[in-house]
Amino acid sequence: MTTSKNPREIVLDTETTGLSCADGDRIVDLACIELINHIPSGNSYQTYINPQRLMQEDATAISGITDDLLADKPTFREIADDFLAFVADATLIIHNAKFDVEFLNSELIRLDKPLFQLENVIDTLEIARKRFSSSQLTLDALCRRFEIDTSARSKHGALVDCFLLAEVYINLLGGRQSALSFSLEQTLQQEVAVQNPLKKCRASRNFPPSTEEIEAHQKFIAAAGLVRWQTAEE
Repeated sequence: MTTSKNPREIVLDTETTGLSCADGDRIVDLACIELINHIPSGNSYQTYINPQRLMQEDATAISGITDDLLADKPTFREIADDFLAFVADATLIIHNAKFDVEFLNSELIRLDKPLFQLENVIDTLEIARKRFSSSQLTLDALCRRFEIDTSARSKHGALVDCFLLAEVYINLLGGRQSALSFSLEQTLQQEVAVQNPLKKCRASRNFPPSTEEIEAHQKFIAAAGLVRWQTAEE
């Protein structure tokens, strides 16, 4: 699936203990942001998850997520209903969708819940392959191609990557729009779930961004001339 007529889309990203759910690797960081007609609604969801197994060293090096951080976090079973309620009937937007969908479905199989169907997901990697001949089509490479500043991100985090992916997605559809001025500053300061029309989701992150991260993003906002979008509560 490369296009959607669904006005409600959910940009989704995960971080995992390793690269193979077939070998028992699990999701440890799950995040989504909601787009309505390609415009961010202000609703997002993020939670860290206790995978009930140890992180692989390579995975920790990429995400910065440690076993100690995850020790007191909820299991996937505990967050599944909140997550599924947030997604509801939206179309999922994922980069390299096969990876994330396989991990999500491996978790849902354990709970005997309905599975996501890959053919109903928009894969931004698939769109990029049709548009560009380059073999460099990672999220980082596409951010560079579209001149999307990633300096506010020091490690791979699911929620921050969702905001970057959403901007990449809109560029892949035809160009940047001023209404897509994502609030990465707000994300870095909070990285917690906000009120969703369906359900209020769990807030998980309990540590703030560094001063350097906030300053870097403020410089990014000033340089790009972006206008901050607001949530309904504001």
